[in-house]
Amino acid sequence: MIITSEILDELTEKAQTSPRLRIGMDLRNGPDDLSQRMLNAIEPDTVMPIHRHKDTSETCVCVRGHFEEYFYDDNGVLTDTIDMVPGGVVLNIEKGQWHSLKSLESGTILLETKDGKYHPLEEDEIFENIKK
Repeated sequence: MIITSEILDELTEKAQTSPRLRIGMDLRNGPDDLSQRMLNAIEPDTVMPIHRHKDTSETCVCVRGHFEEYFYDDNGVLTDTIDMVPGGVVLNIEKGQWHSLKSLESGTILLETKDGKYHPLEEDEIFENIKK
């Protein structure tokens, strides 16, 4: 598959009309693929909770647009902000690291990869559930 600007534009349009203001495009070879690869279109004002992945690291690259990735300690205190733009850094988020992000520009798309098969975040992987 070649991911063209037309595909990115379509993904952005879907994100803009989604109630969550974000949408993913699965890049795996099929449901039995033991990796997670996706494009994630995120619009400003999308809500991304502080979360972690207990069993995998996560690699992020900004394909288009602009976003910030935020890191937090175990108390929910912001410890670092990483500016993400095309041609900028490739970010590898360690397993268990609390993080979140914010889209700073409409049309922002990132590439995310993780180990293992997809599973939704568990209750103890979302920060607001830990502190209740």
